[in-house]
Amino acid sequence: MNFLLSLSSPSAADAARFGPKAANLATLGQRGLPIPDGICLDADAYRRQLEVLGLVATARAVFASEDPVEARRHALRMKLDLLEQPIAPEIAAPLLEAWRDLVARTGALTAVRSSALVEDRYGSNFAGQFESYLGLELESEFLTAVRACWAALWSTRALRYMASHGLDPADTAMAVLIQPLVAAKASGGGLSQTATGEMLVSATWGLGSSIAQGEVTPDRFELSRHGELLRTAVGQKDHTVACEHRRAPSTEAVSSALVSKPCLDRAQVEEIGRLLRQAEDVVGMPVEIEWALDGDGVRLLQARPLHLQPAHVPDEIWLQHPRLSGHPAGVGWATGRAVVINCECEIERVAPGDVLVTRVAGPALSHILPRVAGVVTERGGSTSHFASLGRERGVPMVLGVADATRRIPDGAQVAVDGVAGIVRWVAR
Repeated sequence: MNFLLSLSSPSAADAARFGPKAANLATLGQRGLPIPDGICLDADAYRRQLEVLGLVATARAVFASEDPVEARRHALRMKLDLLEQPIAPEIAAPLLEAWRDLVARTGALTAVRSSALVEDRYGSNFAGQFESYLGLELESEFLTAVRACWAALWSTRALRYMASHGLDPADTAMAVLIQPLVAAKASGGGLSQTATGEMLVSATWGLGSSIAQGEVTPDRFELSRHGELLRTAVGQKDHTVACEHRRAPSTEAVSSALVSKPCLDRAQVEEIGRLLRQAEDVVGMPVEIEWALDGDGVRLLQARPLHLQPAHVPDEIWLQHPRLSGHPAGVGWATGRAVVINCECEIERVAPGDVLVTRVAGPALSHILPRVAGVVTERGGSTSHFASLGRERGVPMVLGVADATRRIPDGAQVAVDGVAGIVRWVAR
């Protein structure tokens, strides 16, 4: 059985075999858009690994178990066995051969990314719920990354997400996308449409993981639907995940001169705007993308369906209260009690209907979304994974709001406008 296919093959666009993430990327490449080279390990390889390890019945028992303790035990066995047991020889041998050929052709470090059959779909994008591994050089770490992508299907946060969407992990499978790492000078995301009818590009220095995790406030470029740059808001990019000169990615401080310097010039922003429109045409609906810029230009790393909502007209009374502005996630309006959290250990203070106010909110906090009315963060931007999860659930968010945890009083009544990017509160 052949478990592998080049990303450039027409058959790689089969989402049922390779997952929507890989399939969307393959389709973009086949339509002439710039993407990195790559290979796809299909979902049947994952299914075969379950058979070899005797895990098929265990997978079915996770959601079938009425006892929560027993269900957790089955899930833990799935995760640990997939992570720790060797890959079946009929999978590992051709996989290593294809990986060695990719490294020889590109001379680059490797990126290994999940491509589950259930992610990057409209209504279940799973943003940040699975795993990506960047800058791999050794065979041992490459094989470990593949096993870790398989095991990520059974992580606690992924299982919570699937349960909230009525999905059984035993009914799906995990494909894997393997590509040369783009040695990015700058990276970011983009929305082909916003609630105001424009386009949005976000950017930071180096790799885009710091944007995805909500760790920096990125530069924000707003464009017309025709691709003309309208407005620029420079972010606070005080650290970068760098990968220059074939080094494994490392987090580094950004010089004071670059913290508030735009990552992109007008021509680069408008080029990404053109790619956004083309990606929207390919997918057939509004999209959010991830991109990277190296010495050869811009490459698209991902494109998934985008959730949109119309803007809300606030009650006149709210316009009289103090306000702060930030980056809107793009959906919703809500009011609630502000709960200011400075440490994840305090997260249990957040009750249903509250508005979470915190410094950084990454995708690991996705389990909080079903119970909050809104979210305000000091870091992050409109294209972070957490913002994407908020759009999917219709939870209003305003991100990158400087001094939010200091300015917004704990316990105050607040209003979060997730379309305009404004948070207001009732001053005591």
